Amino acid sequence: MFILTVGLNHKSAPVEIREKLNFPEHAQPEALATLSSYHAVKGCAILSTCNRTEVYAVATDVDAGIAAVKNFLCSYGGLKQELVHEYLYVHTLYEAVRHLFRVAAGLDSMVLGETQILGQVADAYRVASDNGVTNKVINTLFQNAISVGKRVRTETGIDRMAVSISYAAVELAKQIFGTLENRSVLVLGAGEMSELTTKHLVANGVTKVTVANRSFDRAVGLAKQFGGLAIPFEAVFSAMCGTNIVITATGARNFIINPDQMSQVLANCPGSTTFIIDISVPRNVNPEVKKISGVKLYDIDDLQGVVDRNLAERQVAAVQCEKIISEEMDSFLKWHNSLFVVPTVVALKEMGNSIKDAELERALGRLGSLTEKQTKIISSMASSIVNQMLHEPITNLKEFASTHQGHLYTEILQNLFNLNVEGQAVKHRMQEMRMSEEVSHK
Repeated sequence: MFILTVGLNHKSAPVEIREKLNFPEHAQPEALATLSSYHAVKGCAILSTCNRTEVYAVATDVDAGIAAVKNFLCSYGGLKQELVHEYLYVHTLYEAVRHLFRVAAGLDSMVLGETQILGQVADAYRVASDNGVTNKVINTLFQNAISVGKRVRTETGIDRMAVSISYAAVELAKQIFGTLENRSVLVLGAGEMSELTTKHLVANGVTKVTVANRSFDRAVGLAKQFGGLAIPFEAVFSAMCGTNIVITATGARNFIINPDQMSQVLANCPGSTTFIIDISVPRNVNPEVKKISGVKLYDIDDLQGVVDRNLAERQVAAVQCEKIISEEMDSFLKWHNSLFVVPTVVALKEMGNSIKDAELERALGRLGSLTEKQTKIISSMASSIVNQMLHEPITNLKEFASTHQGHLYTEILQNLFNLNVEGQAVKHRMQEMRMSEEVSHK
């Protein structure tokens, strides 16, 4: 059985195409049932996120499998094949395996090393498994991919270096306070950046959220998301006393926090430390505030510097991730090649014994009356000839099974001896078997 992937992502297709081929989880049971009904598809799973849709399938014929998946995608999205051909990529055999391993590791994501994709891969496998459309190969493929995703994050820490402005702010806050458990945040502004940064802070332990905005209704809306409190904008400085973290992301054209105001806040709260994240452009906080003892101020350029350094570190970590993936690929290849080798060895032995038994029966019939000893000697000789003839091919085939070309040698043997493996004559073209390092874009 051969593994293949047909899909598109943020690099290969625009959003207007991606959205037509998106599979929300509630739609996947029916979609998987339809996909698995194609004769060429023997097992499958669908990975669908906002940035990618990929069908992973197992087929006994590579071309038939690819055609089936493409037909399925076009039918689902209501798209003509000639339209989507330019957006779809195709990975076959071991390149398909490597691709899923890289996806699970976060190496194929828009944000290098991001963590969310690993959970999405696990969810794709869970849904496919729950709906009974996987098989041994798909099960092992996805289980290994999930293990690879966990291993690269554990051993390289690629996902522990913030590469977004909002999460960089969280990482800096952790450095200042050690832990964000039971900390408080005051959010000035109720826009997207304020919401995202607050979301990350709450996810990391912040328990008290206060929101101030020129539009009080918007402040109420944002505060409600986090079980927080909305206050009038005029009450900002009184609310700062005792607040650990201040996020400023308003549309103000002038400074709204100045040194004299912060000095008064700290005078009212002696011994406290206030971490201010100014992610506004123009800046909301006068840079002179940074000189005040007890204030840690970072603006968007400071955060971007952190992001750039962390991205460089992630790129270094990605090199180690690729090495881990290569190691895991070797293990998977040995297992997958064994699927070809074992039934081929069995079929070869059965063929040899079948020929031996038929010829032995004919020879003994011609020889007439023989003693029991003579019959045993002739039978033993026939068995010995067959075993010795097959010993070298079988031994070599088992050794080749641990290499990247194990499946190739297996098919050659199947073709040379016209073996009937698992009830089907396996006659796949040699070219298809050499596609292990090839990526097709059709």
